Amino acid sequence: MTELYSKAETVLLRKKYIGPSCKVFFNKDPLKIVRARGQYMFDENGGQYLDCINNVAHVGHSHPEVIKAAVKQMELLNTNSRFLHDSIVEYAKRLSETLPEKLSVCYFANSGSEANDLALRLARQYRDHQDVITLDHAYHGHVSSLIEISPYKFRKGKDVKKEFVHVAPTPDIYRGKYREDHPDPASAYADEVKKIIEEAHKGGRKIAAFIAESMQSCGGQVIPPAGYFQKVAEYVHKAGGVLIVDEVQVGFGRIGEHFWSFQMYGEDFVPDIVTMGKPMGNGHPLSCVVTTQEIAEAFSASGMEYFNTYGGNPVSCAIGLAVLDVIEKEDLRGNATRVGNYLIELLNKQKAKHSLIGDIRGIGLFIGIDLVKDHQKRTPATAEAQHIIYKMKEQRILLSADGPHRNVLKLKPPMCFTKEDAKFMVEQLDKILTVLEEATGTRTEKLNEAEVSSDSASASTSQTDENASRKRNGLYAEKRAGPGKRIKT
Repeated sequence: MTELYSKAETVLLRKKYIGPSCKVFFNKDPLKIVRARGQYMFDENGGQYLDCINNVAHVGHSHPEVIKAAVKQMELLNTNSRFLHDSIVEYAKRLSETLPEKLSVCYFANSGSEANDLALRLARQYRDHQDVITLDHAYHGHVSSLIEISPYKFRKGKDVKKEFVHVAPTPDIYRGKYREDHPDPASAYADEVKKIIEEAHKGGRKIAAFIAESMQSCGGQVIPPAGYFQKVAEYVHKAGGVLIVDEVQVGFGRIGEHFWSFQMYGEDFVPDIVTMGKPMGNGHPLSCVVTTQEIAEAFSASGMEYFNTYGGNPVSCAIGLAVLDVIEKEDLRGNATRVGNYLIELLNKQKAKHSLIGDIRGIGLFIGIDLVKDHQKRTPATAEAQHIIYKMKEQRILLSADGPHRNVLKLKPPMCFTKEDAKFMVEQLDKILTVLEEATGTRTEKLNEAEVSSDSASASTSQTDENASRKRNGLYAEKRAGPGKRIKT
């Protein structure tokens, strides 16, 4: 591929023409990616990077079957969904077959943000209630209605939480309010939601919806304890609200055993609305809201038409169908289980070896590595996490960190990730952790501020005390690792 500009020129042009709040990975030395294939990305010099974080390229970057489907349909027809075409109904049928029976009505859109915004409209119209219960540290999208219910994006001291928004504690049994030593953390966290409902009712407010990811991603790769969602559903339904489950980042077989992550909590938990996005189109903008006939009819009764120019267009649906076919043909759910189990096993061995690793949690190809400076206090190792991300980049491995303290290394790679990829990634992480831990025992140096402050394009505005902590506690190995090992394909 011929580049229009050199990397330096691209950086300058980006600064001139792209909004400054649009961040890039690795601000200190951003990558310029010119092509990608499978689980690998390539820079302008041909350098190959193992992609451990790109959950948008769900079945692998530039998958030939997805490209073939897109080109074939684009050559034939693309138009909006006000004309009849078979691909939208076939795609809706195929999606509904993966879900519990009562979830059968689809609304197509173009992004997870659009899907979650529409889900809120459906919920609020259903019983004419307004209030929303969300989880602390949650992120559900970039449009105004979702920023309001995404504490992950609240700017401390600047944004005032709207009166119709209620924030429940994240059901995190590692560093949350109720931990693994609690006799019943699921009930304890669910009771927090019950208290919120009771307080809202005392104030004359009515709950429209409880919204949560099946597994909280931006909040730090958190998996709620078994039984939590069932109890929350009971309380919310009793209050006249509905359950919205956000599968935008965790759906389409990422956990392996089930197609949707909410299904791992048991057949007795069925949400009222499910939203999906990112992996649907393998990089093509495509999303969907699936709900019940009852909620759909209430939405229609409002008299307002739902029309989305591009949502459900023939090309998008052809791509979506191709993604479903690839997941099945290549047994990517089985791969997620096999590789995910292997990766967690390798990481648990590293946990036993390295004091910086406080917790390994995950299922399938959704895994978090919670880094700590003190195992008893579980003090977040924020600066260390940023340092590790940059050192892994030197080894041609792409990672990022998230969570409220930016200390959780997150793994959400393309579903074609292999055991060899897992082994290589863990071997390099082991080397970096070893050097870092040796350095911390002999001397400390202030981490480069660029490494500390910019680890991902989705980084939220950090709190002042967290920034200070990063600068105070940053440890940086004096000796740098050598150049990255090239992975052969």
